[in-house]
Amino acid sequence: MEARAATDQRLTRLLLLSVVAAIATIGLKTTAWAITGSVGLLSDAAESVVNLVAAVIALGVVRWAAKPADEQHAYGHAKAEYFSAGIEGGLILIAALTIAVSAIDRLLHPQELSDVGVGLAVSAVASVINLGVGLLLVRAGRRHRSITLEADGRHLLTDVWTSVGVIAGVAAVALTGWERLDAVVALAVAANIVVTGVALVRRSGGGLMDRALDRTAYDEVDAALAAFRERGIAFHALRTRQAGRRAFVSVHVLVPGDWTVQRGHDLAEDVEAAVRARLPYATVFTHLEPLEDPRSFADTALDREPA
Repeated sequence: MEARAATDQRLTRLLLLSVVAAIATIGLKTTAWAITGSVGLLSDAAESVVNLVAAVIALGVVRWAAKPADEQHAYGHAKAEYFSAGIEGGLILIAALTIAVSAIDRLLHPQELSDVGVGLAVSAVASVINLGVGLLLVRAGRRHRSITLEADGRHLLTDVWTSVGVIAGVAAVALTGWERLDAVVALAVAANIVVTGVALVRRSGGGLMDRALDRTAYDEVDAALAAFRERGIAFHALRTRQAGRRAFVSVHVLVPGDWTVQRGHDLAEDVEAAVRARLPYATVFTHLEPLEDPRSFADTALDREPA
């Protein structure tokens, strides 16, 4: 419990850092847009506003997901993280639409840019901030299996690539004098962040639909069971699902029918402990069945491996 509390506190601190970074980059990018008048830089600033809203939502969701199980939520609140990732994906799509509308207007009514060098330097500083915080969030999200933290980090890294494209495009406008290129860059930014938004929404949907553990985690479970198979114990109906930072594993354990309840219980405890040793974040359920009873094999159709 203490380790989990420490992890929750670390995730909260990282998301607070994301909020601070978003506020800083909004100020810097808005300044860059005000200096140059570039719709490309305006689109970059708009995405940073989305970053701020998403970070605030993520902060609340992570705190909610950390709440322990209760009578109404016997499996905990971890799935709340998928709502955060889904909302962030939706906000990204809204930002893309807003950027596209502004870009089309500027494409039809091109405008000369001013003080490009200063504006791009300010935008570059904002990008460096996003790069550092984004890498930190993605690494921590993977380490702690937090889709919320990883989604927020990936969003920031997408923002960095967006900014790189905008900076290159605006610089090209200044060098070539082709003013409509500014709008073209903004449209490219919109298309790029749509891809990110759709990916986040799809991943969130997969989690809410009780998606199975990935191949790596599944292989860990299978390896834990292999030692018992060597002792003549059989397994089937292995089912897994991911719920935010938690995982759930259930499996039917087939043993000789003449075993005592105590012996079967001891084996089940050993199986659950072996799986948890490989997946410490998993909750494991076992169901004992007699090997000799044909009814024990009635649900073998439930045996499925992840794609």
